[in-house]
Amino acid sequence: MAPHTEQLTRPAVRLRGLTRSFEGRTVLDGVDLDLPAGQFTALLGHSGSGKSTLLRAIAGIDHGVAGSGTLTAPERVSVVFQDSRLLPWRRILPNVLLGLDGKDAGERGRAALAEVGLGGRERAWPSELSGGEQQRAALARSLVREPELLLADEPFGALDALTRIKMHALLRQLWERHRPSVLLVTHDVDEAIVLADRVLVLEDGRIGLDLTVDRDGPDAHRAYRGRLLKALGVSEDAP
Repeated sequence: MAPHTEQLTRPAVRLRGLTRSFEGRTVLDGVDLDLPAGQFTALLGHSGSGKSTLLRAIAGIDHGVAGSGTLTAPERVSVVFQDSRLLPWRRILPNVLLGLDGKDAGERGRAALAEVGLGGRERAWPSELSGGEQQRAALARSLVREPELLLADEPFGALDALTRIKMHALLRQLWERHRPSVLLVTHDVDEAIVLADRVLVLEDGRIGLDLTVDRDGPDAHRAYRGRLLKALGVSEDAP
């Protein structure tokens, strides 16, 4: 189910002229980008192309981009990383509620854990959870803050193939339920097509391809895969 048309007319993120360099090498070169409210967008690119740098800039945690462009983003932003970043000395519920105040915080945290399939695991230690369960807890920690924008930096990259499939279904389900804007950084073309309604390819410091995904039709996935691999300079026959 795609976001309502009227919702997509409102930009959640508006980025103009963003530039970022590291030791004289320009990684982002005047990037312009609009992310409509409620849209699920995936960002592809080669290693070192600046995908994570762009995500961190939008999250406001890369101060090196200050003054290099204009950025408008929602007030409530959550970030999910490849590492769940759970504090090993805190149980799962306190991890989910980290930095969250309010009388109903505990209730909200339990509801978020139940939503990601971890109901009843509130008092577990992070070390007692599998990798997939730890990422579920990380998702709960993000969603309990009711973000308008969810930024995900290869959150499933360290998981095995079967767990990744389950996490794909979970993330898509949570997005359909809560409707935040999502920007997913990934190196996996198939993951981008399965999850996102729009796929961007970052090339030479700018958006080289902006592709809207419509999953109707028996050969839709194959067609999109071919276009994205071509944009990435990869042959479909490559292993």
